[in-house]
Amino acid sequence: MAQEKVTFQGLPSRICWLGYGERKKMGLAINELVRSGELKATVVIGRDHLDCGSVASPNRETEAMKDGSDAVGDWAVLNALVNTAAGASWVSFHHGGGVGMGYSLHAGMVAVADGSELADERLARVLTSDPGMGIIRHADAVRVMNVPLCDFCSPSFYMQRIFS
Repeated sequence: MAQEKVTFQGLPSRICWLGYGERKKMGLAINELVRSGELKATVVIGRDHLDCGSVASPNRETEAMKDGSDAVGDWAVLNALVNTAAGASWVSFHHGGGVGMGYSLHAGMVAVADGSELADERLARVLTSDPGMGIIRHADAVRVMNVPLCDFCSPSFYMQRIFS
């Protein structure tokens, strides 16, 4: 239907699922492709709201958190603030997200790969800290339940690496 109603559909979008650390590598690789001229335009990198660090949605993404914090909206707000501080090009905050108005909070973000050294820095920070919020959230939920954590699962371990 959109093709019938809208003459110009824009450029094709692509999606891929990347783990912690892989997003940063991909963002920097894309920025290098723009810098070298292999890609002729700036690339906008975003993500869906499936990262638990960016969402408070007790009926979907954050259902059954170990500490019962399914609906706690603090993490979504913190995610938006951290992405802003990390240098995201666009940060949004909204609710609804496919589960109904008032039933979820979501923080969105976009980072731009324009080939510059500044973009390298911003992409590295944003594409590390954004998914890192989900790791920290789950680590915090387990810690609250007094389940022993190994060193590599502790929030301080990830905070040192995200912001160093």
